[in-house]
Amino acid sequence: MDREAIEFHIRGLLEAIGENPDREGLVETPKRVAGMLEEVLEGTAYTNHEIAQMFGKTFSAESSDMQETVVMKDITVFSYCEHHLALMYDMTVNVAYIPHGRVLGLSKIARICDMAAKRLQLQERLGRDIAEIISEASGSSDVGVKIVGSHSCMTARGIRNPFARTETRTYTGAFKNNKDLQELLD
Repeated sequence: MDREAIEFHIRGLLEAIGENPDREGLVETPKRVAGMLEEVLEGTAYTNHEIAQMFGKTFSAESSDMQETVVMKDITVFSYCEHHLALMYDMTVNVAYIPHGRVLGLSKIARICDMAAKRLQLQERLGRDIAEIISEASGSSDVGVKIVGSHSCMTARGIRNPFARTETRTYTGAFKNNKDLQELLD
């Protein structure tokens, strides 16, 4: 990320909304915002393939034909809507996959979700990104992802409906047409 450019533009934004960027409370704001964006949008520096490689530590399953489903629920993430740069918050991700001889380290599943969320996103794309990364990292084409979250573009502006929650589901492989597997995400 170009921190200098971000600082320059944040200063200009402050001026554009009628603020004085040289007043005591705002002097360091451009620098702080640049640092914050670097942190919360870290995932923009990586492709899905690079994230899969970064967090693709797997372990041999006891049996090479292992078909037990791994389910991890209530992984918390946040992201920023690419339409308004508004916070997508109070988000939980449930992930399930069927290992085919290899299992991912459990912390890797949460790390994949976190890194994929650290981009300007749409919730629908975030689910697809997580499914794609989990699939590549685990070597399984059988993945399900459920995301539920609040969007400040709905809760804090526009219609201002504070209780609106968005749910998306992404299914690949065996999850596409198997209601029993899909219900594991609930």
